[in-house]
Amino acid sequence: MSTKRNVATGGEALAGVRRATVTRLRPKARARTAEPVTPPHTTALEPEFLRDSYGSTAFAEVIDRMLHASIARFTAGLAPMTLISAYADWAAHLAAAPGKQLLLTEKAAHKWLRLTNYAVRRALVKGGSPACIEPLPQDKRFATAEWRRPPYDLQYQSFLLAQQWWHNATTGVGGVSLQHEQMVAFGTRQWLDMFSPSNYLLTNPEVLERTYAEAGMNLVRGARHFAEDVERAWAGRKRVGTDAFRVGHEVAVTPGKVIYRNRLIELIQYAPATDEVHPEPVLIVPAWIMKYYILDLSPHNSLVRYLTEQGYTVFMISWKNPGPDDRDLAMEDYRQLGVMAALDAVGATVPERKVHAVGYCIGGTLLAIASAAMARDGDARLATTTFFAAQTDFTEAGELKLFVNESQLAFLEDVMWSQGFLDSRQMAGTFQLLRSNDLVWSRMVRTYLMGDREPMTDLNAWNADATRMPYRQHSEYLRRLFLDNDLAEGRFPAAGRPVALSDIRTPLFAVGTETDHVAPWRSVYKFHGLTDAEVTFLLTSGGHNAGIVSEPGHARRRYRVATKRHDDRHVDPDRWLEIAVSKEGSWWPEWIAWLGARSGAPVAPPRIGAPHAGYAPLADAPGSYVLEE
Repeated sequence: MSTKRNVATGGEALAGVRRATVTRLRPKARARTAEPVTPPHTTALEPEFLRDSYGSTAFAEVIDRMLHASIARFTAGLAPMTLISAYADWAAHLAAAPGKQLLLTEKAAHKWLRLTNYAVRRALVKGGSPACIEPLPQDKRFATAEWRRPPYDLQYQSFLLAQQWWHNATTGVGGVSLQHEQMVAFGTRQWLDMFSPSNYLLTNPEVLERTYAEAGMNLVRGARHFAEDVERAWAGRKRVGTDAFRVGHEVAVTPGKVIYRNRLIELIQYAPATDEVHPEPVLIVPAWIMKYYILDLSPHNSLVRYLTEQGYTVFMISWKNPGPDDRDLAMEDYRQLGVMAALDAVGATVPERKVHAVGYCIGGTLLAIASAAMARDGDARLATTTFFAAQTDFTEAGELKLFVNESQLAFLEDVMWSQGFLDSRQMAGTFQLLRSNDLVWSRMVRTYLMGDREPMTDLNAWNADATRMPYRQHSEYLRRLFLDNDLAEGRFPAAGRPVALSDIRTPLFAVGTETDHVAPWRSVYKFHGLTDAEVTFLLTSGGHNAGIVSEPGHARRRYRVATKRHDDRHVDPDRWLEIAVSKEGSWWPEWIAWLGARSGAPVAPPRIGAPHAGYAPLADAPGSYVLEE
């Protein structure tokens, strides 16, 4: 019995290797001939025993994949080979650039003289001396008055000067590829941030003052926080405070029913909040990288509740959290079982009405693919399309693109191959690196040295409720969209044929956020050049998530908006920023007005579900998929 099980397991492993190999090579295969190619070292006349066996080839690949998956546990899913090659490229070109070396030597001497001059003037001149270097506007580590007193002023000034010198050293080296230069600069900045004087007890005056004032009790609290966090991490539990925001109790509480379920989605129809509604329903396609209820957080900042209160019938896709059995789900499955299946259910529930489709983040990318395919096939069910922080051209995808190259993707595919999905913790680690000062070091100082727990908010609790990515789908997403940019260049397939975003003709509303580190607003702005539709582009303050969750009454919110008709001349993003009028407040009413201008006169609300068409209510919102860990 055990022998048979082992043989079966080995067969499944080899089959998995074959599927993974095909998936990995498929994007490149389109440029090659379809004719089978015989390797040059073999011939059809060779005896069977002299040919390379498939089993040995597969076994070799299994060993490599298992090694890479083991390494990934210590590197948060990042490929060390990628960084090694980037630093080797930089170091080799710097070694062959004596002029750059002389320039860096001069800059080091100049910065040392600046620091020495500052220290002397600080000691001798009454009233001190102005700083020789100021932090960047977004760097708040040294903002308090305690850092202006000696010797802490010299510490942070020398750190900032060193940080500036390393930026000069890692950029502008002739011959280094652009991606390698950006990776080296990014990696060096991460190392420098680790050694910032703000991160340590004896070099942070704010922590020292708190320690003196509290007789060290802040450190006791910090040690208790650290032990609690380590215990939760080892046990796989969520962060402290998330228990106060339970799905279906404190968050995701807008009334509704699940009216459809398949292996990938649950579709929620929300109860009407007005006596009459606009005839066109709203279908929201959230990202599967996050749980849908970011758009239905607490009642006061729920976009879903706001839409229903403005007289819209709202449907929401809730994605299943994939497990090992879902490893072979593809992007086409997400289109067919997700967007298209949801549109069928909406059409049965609200018949003979066009739909306002909304996509968030990569849910917006999927909606763009589906919209282009529908336009190609003559499917006219969409009234408008709206995209929240969604990209369709990935050439300017920000620092996240540093983690997407052939080496990194091959490594990541081996990680996903070993477990069938990309773990949420590996994904979260990558996003934290993009804002390590805010999300890692500052939080550690505040929690473990100052002894203060940051109050948990509904948005932070949602952020801790992460999801997984299925192996095949995530590999296709990263390769075909991020690496090869197939969607923007007209190669991405839907139903076996490529789609073109230029086929989209429905009015389009796109939202970018000013400080987005996932979908930079200039990347979102590319909708202008990729579609032939009327494009209304809105740029709001905030980041990728907080900029979207921007309810009326939210303090310090502003936005800019402008519309480009399909026959208007193109305006580049920098020029757009100059001419678009800035407005104060939430952008939600602006979008509602845009939807209203493209909606019909109010009618009586539709029924919940369509039992006669097979869409009977199955459960109360928020459903069961969103509760899966």
